[in-house]
Amino acid sequence: MSSSASSPPRPAEPTPKSRAITGASFTGSPLGKLAPTGLSRSVVLLEALLLPACALLLGFWLQPQDPLWVDAEFHWAWLAPMIVALRYGPLTGLLSVGVLLAGWWWFQPQYVQFPQVFFLGGLILVLLVGEFSSLWVARTRRAEGMQHYLHQRTEHLIRQYYLLRLSHDRLEHELIGRPMSMRDALKTLRGLGSMESGAASLLDLLAQYCQIGAAAIYPVQDDTLAEQPLASIGPPLTLHPQDPLLRQALETHKLCHVVQTLTLKQQSHYLMAAPLLDLGGEIYGLLLVDDMPFFALQEENLQTINLLLGYYTDGLSAQTLAQPLLQRWPDCPAEFAFELQRLWHMHQSTKVQSMVVALEFTPTAIAHDLPQQLLRLRRLMDETWLLQGQNRQLLAVLMPLGDASTAEGFLARLENWIHQKQNTSLADAGIFPHQLPLSQTQPLALLQRLHEIAHAQ
Repeated sequence: MSSSASSPPRPAEPTPKSRAITGASFTGSPLGKLAPTGLSRSVVLLEALLLPACALLLGFWLQPQDPLWVDAEFHWAWLAPMIVALRYGPLTGLLSVGVLLAGWWWFQPQYVQFPQVFFLGGLILVLLVGEFSSLWVARTRRAEGMQHYLHQRTEHLIRQYYLLRLSHDRLEHELIGRPMSMRDALKTLRGLGSMESGAASLLDLLAQYCQIGAAAIYPVQDDTLAEQPLASIGPPLTLHPQDPLLRQALETHKLCHVVQTLTLKQQSHYLMAAPLLDLGGEIYGLLLVDDMPFFALQEENLQTINLLLGYYTDGLSAQTLAQPLLQRWPDCPAEFAFELQRLWHMHQSTKVQSMVVALEFTPTAIAHDLPQQLLRLRRLMDETWLLQGQNRQLLAVLMPLGDASTAEGFLARLENWIHQKQNTSLADAGIFPHQLPLSQTQPLALLQRLHEIAHAQ
């Protein structure tokens, strides 16, 4: 590449391994840690019983004549149920209150009558604290669910951007010297299947495009490397599970090369180790490179390898998640089905809503090429699907993290656009919108409804 062309900056590396949207507990922020939902029920139950029991024992040690601090200026014993309710909600707080009540029955000979106001006031306080905790934990999970989803989409856009940037540079400066363009490489990656069936083709592509001479792809399950490779090229590789470069790649989930081991004064049997990561940081396998030209071991080529591997594994995760929808509706775009399933799982875990706006086009609107024009007006994060009916077309627009107000704003923008273009309304132009909240309809039923609208059923 000539010196006049500036090389693209290095893209952000994929995030560390995290749980998928389905069933995930978002406890990344300090507020989220108030409710550690990852703990088992036995641990929660043990904490709910031990904290008030410790408060009773401490009260009996400091003030034997009044262990529950009923007659004290401040009722210190209620701090234990309040902490439990703040962490786990009102029901678990009630269990701790039951422990205090049992403690009173144990020490009741020291009291003349049951302290009704003492327990009533404490019970109300614990319920209020627990309700406050439940409310804010739900809000925190919802906010972190949205943040996690937006972070995934941002990483996906970053990969797409740098692949486009690399494709432009290669086409402009190295098309003559390269056997294939980046566009051909991406097209080949999209056609590959699962890891078992596509590993050999992936290696052939990397060898052709990134000048890799000898390499192998090993499957990874639970951060454990399999002994046998899925595919290999060049001379056979000998697997060294304790190799420093291999261990560093598995631990950091980042591409590592031999220069890094040289700075650490450690010897490695490989030139490069690159994990195959999807959008969520899940690792599918590990690429070990044993031989490649010296001049190919440079920053731009390593970026290309990393991005191609990420693009391939993103496609694998999308195929897996969208497979149930694509089996039922083969004409549905894979990106639309993948995003629909991911947003549905996100709603199930965090209650964050999304919206599908279906624009029905009559023959009059189709004759004016309005479906294709509205396709170009979609937002950056939206996914679209143009369905062909018998005498009409239907444009389904999937709006992530949107509700009814988002759909209304989108339709208002379309109304203003059609008024400026044709001085008419959407209805007069032959466009009839339908709003389908994803929170009320499962993906399969929603796609069925879209087909019914497209075919006027």
